[in-house]
Amino acid sequence: MSRLACPYCYQRIDGSRLWYQCTGRGSPGRPGCTPVKDEDRARLTGFNESARPSFPPTAKLSFGPAKADCPKCGAESGIRTCPQCHTPLSSNFGASESPLIAMVGAKGTGKTVFLTVLAHELLNGLRRRFGADVRMTGVDRAAKISGFVGEVFTDQRLMPQTAEVMNGRQAPTVFEWRQQHRVANVISRFKTTFLSFYDTAGETLDSTEKTHDLTYLGAADALILLLDPFMIPQARNQIQLPKEAVRSEQPAIDVLNRVTEKLRVQHNIKSSRRIKIPVAVAFAKIDAFFDVLGADHPLLRVPAQAGPYDETAGQDTHEQVKALLHQWGADDIDTHLEFNYTNFRYFAVSALGSPPDYASSTIDARGVRPFRVAEPLLWLLSQFNVVPRQRQR
Repeated sequence: MSRLACPYCYQRIDGSRLWYQCTGRGSPGRPGCTPVKDEDRARLTGFNESARPSFPPTAKLSFGPAKADCPKCGAESGIRTCPQCHTPLSSNFGASESPLIAMVGAKGTGKTVFLTVLAHELLNGLRRRFGADVRMTGVDRAAKISGFVGEVFTDQRLMPQTAEVMNGRQAPTVFEWRQQHRVANVISRFKTTFLSFYDTAGETLDSTEKTHDLTYLGAADALILLLDPFMIPQARNQIQLPKEAVRSEQPAIDVLNRVTEKLRVQHNIKSSRRIKIPVAVAFAKIDAFFDVLGADHPLLRVPAQAGPYDETAGQDTHEQVKALLHQWGADDIDTHLEFNYTNFRYFAVSALGSPPDYASSTIDARGVRPFRVAEPLLWLLSQFNVVPRQRQR
């Protein structure tokens, strides 16, 4: 039995007992099923359009066959769906373990811009670096992210702040990462990993009550937590920020506390124990501090962009960010993480590479120059052996 989290609704499901979706072709003497609104799919994913019905595999079979006949119209189908939300899944889903990596951050942290630039990195540089076949699944969401990429990279504009969902849920951004792996240095096989990122509105983390509605966090096998250094007073006082740059007054430690509480409740972790899922704590907008840090600061040394994930450079970055937190009087963040998590690492990233004009929502005329954006994800993927890692001497 393979218990995986559906990348669309985040419910744990048995990867060997997926459902099927009717093709609508019908069979002799029986008309095909017509598309209708699926209430379960709407409730769990926010998808409100019509779709053909889904149906379970035959109960007497221990493993779902490649194809099955629709019980209503008799049409044969090989389209697999999630048993909970009925969203169609890739034919590769369930074949291997697939960690669900969540991404959260408070209002104004820049999650949408970060996710947009990360998507561009996945589909271009990271795909080539690791020899992987990477694609976005879900036509509607892929089109939306492609639009965001155009806004940021071509039009050099920032997209509007993500709106809070009042009814239902937004569709996540799901990537399928397929790569060849060697077994015992002899046999090669293909392994597919699904990465699901849900761009939550920052207001969802403004209170404990709203945070407890994030089923997404509870299903996470790993977490990218974006924190805004502008919300650290001593850090903010070192730079000149226009009023438009400060979009929230939520202290970073408060956001962290709420995420921790949600993880404890959803993963049923006692207060006497620490949370075991790996957490990449990424401080966004580090470009605003480039002049303060100075060109020779270790954080501004970008690791090699080829080969395995550099574990030594990652540990060095962790220590440098930790030192900054203590300099900024934000050691409470470090203490909280040390006391509540067994495996976390700090990162300093910039999706744009230089501060935008916050008043006009335009990007620097030199264009987008991502700074270490992929490192939080690469570290997490290395934790699950999706990408290789090595220590540099």
